[in-house]
Amino acid sequence: MKNFIYTIEGLSLWTGRAFGWCIMILTFSVSYEVFVRYVLNAPTVWAFDMMVQMYGALFLMAGPYALAQDSHVRGDVLYRLFSVRWQARVDFTLYLLFFFPGMLALFWYGWEIAADSWRYQEVSWNSPARIQVYFFKSLIPLAGFLLMLQGVAELMRCWHAIKSGEWMERLDDVKETEDMLMDIQAHDLEEQARHDAGKN
Repeated sequence: MKNFIYTIEGLSLWTGRAFGWCIMILTFSVSYEVFVRYVLNAPTVWAFDMMVQMYGALFLMAGPYALAQDSHVRGDVLYRLFSVRWQARVDFTLYLLFFFPGMLALFWYGWEIAADSWRYQEVSWNSPARIQVYFFKSLIPLAGFLLMLQGVAELMRCWHAIKSGEWMERLDDVKETEDMLMDIQAHDLEEQARHDAGKN
């Protein structure tokens, strides 16, 4: 079970890292557009559409990554007071009742939207560049599928917690600065405690 969960999480992490490069492309394209628009007085006709598509791709494909890292916003005023087993029961129920129907709708209707876009060879109406959008719209059902796949891993993680009373560790990736500093401080305190114990 653990290997299966970590395989799915690994795919979600890889997807998030791959689409994370959209941030760099987005940054360079915005910088380029600002330079040519305000310095050279020669704005492009494609930059706006490209920025919208990069941001949309990042937003869609970061969902499975955030779910795998347990980074989505959680209203845990009461939840954090529950035991691990009850937290897992609540999560399991909410995934079944709300998450999966929502992601199934995202996948199903996203598939229809993407199929129509490919059929019409849809282009953007926002600018005279007429940039194709059917590639971008293909990410909608893909994101829905990857979120459902990660949701299966989350269900299995909940089942494991219900049975064992402990949450499985998540695969490590980048951390917030505050979390890194807290980890460093905890490690330093452990080292200091070992050092002090050795003296005595």
